[in-house]
Amino acid sequence: MTNEIFDFGFTAVDEDELQSVKELKTTATTVASNAEGTQKRLDDLYNAIVPLLNNLKANPEKEYILWPNRTDKIEQFEKKLFDIYND
Repeated sequence: MTNEIFDFGFTAVDEDELQSVKELKTTATTVASNAEGTQKRLDDLYNAIVPLLNNLKANPEKEYILWPNRTDKIEQFEKKLFDIYND
């Protein structure tokens, strides 16, 4: 057995130090929440764009793309991106 003093693992702090720690924890929680929201939006944008790119590169041997109702489809996609961006 060693002769070290067991300090029970705590440290005394004054009220200012305790308040600073509480504020830092609150800030860290807010930042983590914002980061999760940002990551979700990025994932949603990625998942919206990749199918478009995959469809555009399908059948590269064909010179032309048949895209009926193109304007409507593009406007729908623009709205989807706008909704993700502003979420």
